[in-house]
Amino acid sequence: MRKLLLIILDGVPYRNWRRLFGNLEGWVAQGEARVWRMRSVLPSTSGSCYASIHTGTPPQVHGIWGNGLRRRLELPDVFSEISKAGGKTGAVTHSFWSEFFNRYPFDLVRDIEYDEPEGPITHGRFHTMTGDSGYNQMTPSDVDLFATLTRLCLVKRIDYGILHTCTLDSLGHRFFHDCEEMDDACYRMDEILASFLHQWRAAGYEVIVTADHGQDERGHHGGTGALQQEFAFYYFGTSEMPGPDVVLDQLALAPSILTRMGVAVPPSMKAKPFFTA
Repeated sequence: MRKLLLIILDGVPYRNWRRLFGNLEGWVAQGEARVWRMRSVLPSTSGSCYASIHTGTPPQVHGIWGNGLRRRLELPDVFSEISKAGGKTGAVTHSFWSEFFNRYPFDLVRDIEYDEPEGPITHGRFHTMTGDSGYNQMTPSDVDLFATLTRLCLVKRIDYGILHTCTLDSLGHRFFHDCEEMDDACYRMDEILASFLHQWRAAGYEVIVTADHGQDERGHHGGTGALQQEFAFYYFGTSEMPGPDVVLDQLALAPSILTRMGVAVPPSMKAKPFFTA
């Protein structure tokens, strides 16, 4: 089984990826990574996109219409299929992912951190952002999240891991994306990410760096349009891929991950994988 990490930086529109993430773009320029445009499902709301990213089904099938609706999803997903195939999975994410793919409701003491060899998520490390507001994001430090994922790779030896951070999404809702504050936030995220990405590659992981959706000029997403739906998809790996001008389908991400890791794709994931085995 190949080893793969999925890094999701929540709420970054395509133009800000290509303009502000100099380290990622530098790896593309040097041939170490490749980049595509990806388009989210509709609605382009965070919870809806999280559920689609891992089930490979649209919101009209999985039934998560927005952030206010959470439950344990009964569809096959990336965690469950890799675990059934004998792989170890890890998640360093917002608690939504634990609720969708492990158990609902989220219990702060029980579920903030767990190691469950028989579960779909083998090693879970979660945060909630409880109490967030327009003045206080309540987001963890991204360097702490990246370090936690790295520890799961090195100590727990996970085969598949996902990291999800809401920092840039929260800042985008507050400041919008065409401003000094967002320029600085993206620069800092790119710098922090770079310091860990080479460690993951050295440990034998292929790495995807992408978003769940974009944001428009008013810091909004949920609807249609390039700014709300489209974002960059950076791939550090050797799989054959579509041409660089192809817009990737977010629904193809789950079956692509499973295909790349040598795991059977369930019938519920109907989009054609863009990765090869």
